Amino acid sequence: MLLNKNNTHKFFYIFLIVHLCLWTLVPTLTNGNLPLDTIEALAWGGNLDWGFNKHPPVSAFFPEFFYQIFGPQDWAYYLLSQLFVVTAFVVVFKFAEELLKNKTLSLISVLLLEGIYFYNFTTPEFNVNVCQLPFWSLCVYYSWKLFDKQTINFKDCFLLGAFAAIGFLSKYLFIYLLIAIDLLFFYIIFFKKYKKFNFKYLISLEVFIVLLVPHLIWLTNNDYITVTYGLSRAGLESSSLLDHITYPLIFLGKQIGILIPFFIMTFFLIKKFKFKISLKDKKLLFLIFINLVPIGLMFLTAMLTGSKIRTMWMTPFYLFFGVLVVHIFQAQIDLKKLNGFISVFLILFIFSPFAYAYISITKNDKRTDYPGKEIAIKIEYFWKQNYTLPINVVLGDEWHAGNLSYHLNSRPIWEGLITKDKLNSLSEFICIDNVCVGNR
Repeated sequence: MLLNKNNTHKFFYIFLIVHLCLWTLVPTLTNGNLPLDTIEALAWGGNLDWGFNKHPPVSAFFPEFFYQIFGPQDWAYYLLSQLFVVTAFVVVFKFAEELLKNKTLSLISVLLLEGIYFYNFTTPEFNVNVCQLPFWSLCVYYSWKLFDKQTINFKDCFLLGAFAAIGFLSKYLFIYLLIAIDLLFFYIIFFKKYKKFNFKYLISLEVFIVLLVPHLIWLTNNDYITVTYGLSRAGLESSSLLDHITYPLIFLGKQIGILIPFFIMTFFLIKKFKFKISLKDKKLLFLIFINLVPIGLMFLTAMLTGSKIRTMWMTPFYLFFGVLVVHIFQAQIDLKKLNGFISVFLILFIFSPFAYAYISITKNDKRTDYPGKEIAIKIEYFWKQNYTLPINVVLGDEWHAGNLSYHLNSRPIWEGLITKDKLNSLSEFICIDNVCVGNR
């Protein structure tokens, strides 16, 4: 199909459907078990709370919702992940339409994202990073609506606060986007445009805080366990003076490496790399704040704290990079000569799932090769030989015990690591290797 202004929406919807189907089907056919983070989310979801030992609660809610509908069907959780990805794509497209005023350029802004492996190769694993995607894009979209309008309405402020809270309750790193948005509005209100504060902005803040209250109470009652886990993952406890130099440089190097396919696609899109940047450009200013400022804050974090920024943490940060590039170079884009760009896009679009399938099939030491279902069948058989009541509790780490919680027919609740007190609370139990199953 040749891309033109008359069939842009049709091309976009075909792209979404193919992306969703392809990335649901490939891992379903090639993986023997769900990935680690998905199993963890399902383990938490079986015993929903306002937070867990590693993350806030939202990333567990959606897999549990799907489990109540589909049960232990692996394809459902690959589908869930892709629904989050394509929802973000839809919001990015809608945002680009409003900002660029050109449907074809808006489509290109989304297609460019196929050059970033966060939005294809890593998406089969539903986790906190994927969970942020739709809420990150929605926060940007409603921030733009407030930024672009002369009047501020209650609905946009309310939705911005709600999506910001859900995003933050997916992963705390969502705060980097919120800081960037706050800095933008602070800059505009106090230094550039209004010179005065509109109290309607507080609606978003009030909604955000109210929705966070249950989690903050849980966090206090649980010794801020998710915060301490995040700090330990960043390696703050063992950081040295040299880390304040090496980790920021490593961070920058990885970001450049991640974006190489994106830059290649951009090369085929633009005739001449000639542009003029003006901070008086309202649209460009907004795009800089929501794209570059969060990344800059992450770099600053690595530099000031000496912490190690893990690559996957950056998953939502590049959602609007395509819009930024297209806006800067739109005068250099010849829409009549898109064949090269579409060819590179199709190569990446096809290569990525093939690469995923090849790795999944040829390597047999991955988490997704774990025989979780077979182990559950054996344990359930052994249990029935000794007890009549169903298994309703499983103890152990999120991976081994979480697999049992997911695969056992009775869907036992995961109650954390094995302790003497927990075992004493069970009327019947069996312990095998590093897990225990029982009945209460």
